Amino acid sequence: MRIVDLDGHGLNPGDLSWTGFEQLGDFKTYDLTEEDDQLILERIGDAEIVLTNKTPLDRQVITNAPNIKYIGVQATGYNVVDTAAAKEKGIIVTNVPSYSTHEVAQHTLALLLEITNLVGMHATAVSQGEWTDTDSFTFWKKPLISLTGKIFGMIGFGNIAQATAKLAHAFGMEVVFYNHRPKEFSEPWLKQVSLEELYAQADIISLHVPQTAETTKMINKAAIDKMKSGVILLNTARGGLLDEQAVADGLNVGKIYALGADVVSEEPIKADNPLLAAKNAYLTPHIAWAPTAARQRCMDIAVNNLQSFLNGQPKNVVG
Repeated sequence: MRIVDLDGHGLNPGDLSWTGFEQLGDFKTYDLTEEDDQLILERIGDAEIVLTNKTPLDRQVITNAPNIKYIGVQATGYNVVDTAAAKEKGIIVTNVPSYSTHEVAQHTLALLLEITNLVGMHATAVSQGEWTDTDSFTFWKKPLISLTGKIFGMIGFGNIAQATAKLAHAFGMEVVFYNHRPKEFSEPWLKQVSLEELYAQADIISLHVPQTAETTKMINKAAIDKMKSGVILLNTARGGLLDEQAVADGLNVGKIYALGADVVSEEPIKADNPLLAAKNAYLTPHIAWAPTAARQRCMDIAVNNLQSFLNGQPKNVVG
């Protein structure tokens, strides 16, 4: 059985082992496959098992790849696969849910703490001799912000948001959330509010929803106008949730105090992305999911997904 991984470098740049897949068939991995249907089809060839992370498998590819029986997405999001086309051909599609919940929550707070405490800026200043050249025991280059008592608002309340809520509460923040369907919860320190209430109340807004037709560019000028002046915006979900020009405009006029984002609408980020030139935009290159432990967890689940399919009991099926 031939197994082809179209873009293995993201999950495993060389510090993990492919042994789990190698034991299940004739396995070949490519570091990266460009978004070109002809190239994708050439690399799939007569493979029955196709693995992907970000390489798109559209209807054209799925229709013209003769032997595919299984598509394993090595990520939680599976919008890169035309699941309707796969279903028409009887192809099982699986994903890897909840492998980096705590790591993404950790990164969300890391972005917030960099905005409020400016550790990177001040560490660089010290290493460049600025502290040595002062007469005082202390200095700061920009105002530092206390989180205690701030209102931390979350849009969406899935697993990552719930983990993030606990961290925010531990920092002494009041935690509120909006979810498109009411959620049950038992934490006495947590409050569920409407989206309008969240926009009006929150000092910090953190996004935790999938990108759909309804949520694409949900953070636009109209939404920003409803927010507190000086709000901090965090996005470790999907870049397409932001109208990036509107957010950049909000940053540049000070309506938004700062943005902490690990995702943008097109990745890698384009040179003309307006966030690159915006004030107080703290951007990281889609790394929230990437700690070694999380990637190993993703690998293990992906292997187990394939093993379960081969045993006739597929799990984590999507679409």
